[in-house]
Amino acid sequence: MKKKLQHIVVATLVSALLTSASWAQGALIDGTVTKVDTAASKITIKHGPIKKFDMDEGMTMVFAVKDKNLLGKAKAGDKIKFDADNVNGQFVVTTIEKAK
Repeated sequence: MKKKLQHIVVATLVSALLTSASWAQGALIDGTVTKVDTAASKITIKHGPIKKFDMDEGMTMVFAVKDKNLLGKAKAGDKIKFDADNVNGQFVVTTIEKAK
């Protein structure tokens, strides 16, 4: 009985993790890259609303990047999906994917 309960708990945790990953992927922000500044590790993105930052309207913003390698994933003019965090008052891109 104890082993069966452990299997149920593990299956529930795996399901919750997969659901979280799907939700996180669906929460990416639509944007268009307007500039990539590799020397300064920054990217300028014209984006739509970002609800998690209480931004109800789109705008163009300069973001720092968490990892310089992200800058190689996009160039000016590319339509992207991205995620960002607010780190000590600075908006930092953590994920970039080319939009499909």
